[in-house]
Amino acid sequence: MPEPKENSIIYADASKCVGCKQCELACAQAHSGCTLPEAKANSYRLISRIHIVRVDELNVPMLCRQCEDAPCAYACPTGAIYQENGIVQISENRCVGCKVCVMACPFGAIEVLHEGTTQKGRTNLGVIKKCNLCVHRIDDDGMFHCACVEACPTKALRLVSLTDHRKQLMIARAREASVSSMHKG
Repeated sequence: MPEPKENSIIYADASKCVGCKQCELACAQAHSGCTLPEAKANSYRLISRIHIVRVDELNVPMLCRQCEDAPCAYACPTGAIYQENGIVQISENRCVGCKVCVMACPFGAIEVLHEGTTQKGRTNLGVIKKCNLCVHRIDDDGMFHCACVEACPTKALRLVSLTDHRKQLMIARAREASVSSMHKG
């Protein structure tokens, strides 16, 4: 039986973030299907799924962490949020805008926003929006092309496999431990 794929995440290094918000703009454009001038000309609201939050002296990129045991997916009463191929995904047409996922998300990375369309018999036009690792931009080789990562001028954002990230951390800690023990002896 194949081992389940561990979720990839966008790693945000707050020490490198300058707060330029290029990631927000790139995200909004990637999910709108149009350019900024086209959106402005058509009065279309661009919606970013990543937000830069200023905390003390740091700019912190906040977005979906692709939780392994995603509380938002468990909380969603309609099954609009689900995990597939290592990504916490959304079926917007199943979302009823109840905002239970917003309350369940420990990172505040989910929004329910109005799309501006009216459907007969529907009283809440809200639809869930969150980072989906730009699944619509995955190439034929399965490589992700996350708009925010590509737009970040300081490389504060990067897509990482948690398995690879964990291995790199273990190697770095082992290196530190070996250098520390060499200096003691």
